[in-house]
Amino acid sequence: MTPDRSLVLVDVRKYDGTVSARWTAERLGEDQHGVWLATPKGTVGRSARGAWTSRFAYVVLIPRGHWWTATFCAAPGPELYGDVCTVPEWNPDRTTVHMTDLDLDVVRPHGGEAHVEDEEEFEEHRVSYGYPEHVVTEARRACAWLSEAGRRHGEGSEPFASAYRPWLGLVG
Repeated sequence: MTPDRSLVLVDVRKYDGTVSARWTAERLGEDQHGVWLATPKGTVGRSARGAWTSRFAYVVLIPRGHWWTATFCAAPGPELYGDVCTVPEWNPDRTTVHMTDLDLDVVRPHGGEAHVEDEEEFEEHRVSYGYPEHVVTEARRACAWLSEAGRRHGEGSEPFASAYRPWLGLVG
């Protein structure tokens, strides 16, 4: 596993187009699970609410063709933070990845159990942003799948069990 280390702009929007999160990460590489991006501790990001600074290092997995992304954090951050979103799309030169945040998150703290967060926000935005029915269906399907995958341990639970660890070990 040789890191690529090219820069990638991660551009996450809400359904109305406002910035949910935007930061620059380093491309580490790709495997059967997707593209792995590194965000070192102290990285500055932006949202519609203002700037923020990452409190811990993490890697983001951008899977191919799925309605989610997965973030794996160094302690004290959550071990897994799964974002339900539209299928991530890359620009032609693969320097920017875009997705729309659909509010639902699956969070697993280090040593803890996975749980779903922001169901109320999803229901509010489903109405206020007018999520089409196919978006609602895909978001709920992705959330259920992530919840189950985030709870599984052992066989069949990758990349959520240990596949992320070597990638996280590359983050400076």
